[in-house]
Amino acid sequence: MTPRDPNPRVARRSKDDVVDAAVDLLDRVGLPDLSMRRLAEELGVQPSALYWHVASKQELLAAVSSRILVTVALRAGDPDDLEGAAVALGRRLRDRLLAHRDGAEVVSSSLALGLVPSPLHNALRDVDDSPAADVVADAVTHYVVGVTFHEQQRRTADAWGAAASEVALSPESAAHPAEDGVEAVLALIARGIAPWRAETQRARGA
Repeated sequence: MTPRDPNPRVARRSKDDVVDAAVDLLDRVGLPDLSMRRLAEELGVQPSALYWHVASKQELLAAVSSRILVTVALRAGDPDDLEGAAVALGRRLRDRLLAHRDGAEVVSSSLALGLVPSPLHNALRDVDDSPAADVVADAVTHYVVGVTFHEQQRRTADAWGAAASEVALSPESAAHPAEDGVEAVLALIARGIAPWRAETQRARGA
């Protein structure tokens, strides 16, 4: 079957239906078991029918990534300076990644391949329309996605009994994950913005 072949069963499904089902399946079985065949079974269609809506599995994962990231934006009441906005967006990005099983791995792949934009860049440009905003957006995005990716991998490894003892989860740490380290790094990034900008300006003036 190709996208030129009419299929009334497929016509009843929209791309949103496909992405909704993919997100639900991701949360239930994780990324390794999120196959086009299994997704088709969930939707009650042939695997080839999915290609009416997405050209490849990577395009599907990009659509899932976009769904995960859709609410990572500044809101009323958020700080209106670059430092404060960066921290607020970093927290929001982390919350969204943690809300979905293997969320960081899915988003990391889509970002690396350029299939989805980082939501932090446009948001921080609205706060501070300068190249500094892009540098800060890169720093926060790469840190938050990376540290969350590692955390979710450790959780999966721990569930299989494969995590090293020093990082294995206890019932207490699973119920109350520590955020102090993440908050400290976001604060460090924020505090470093002003000195870095000053140093950059001095270097350019030299």
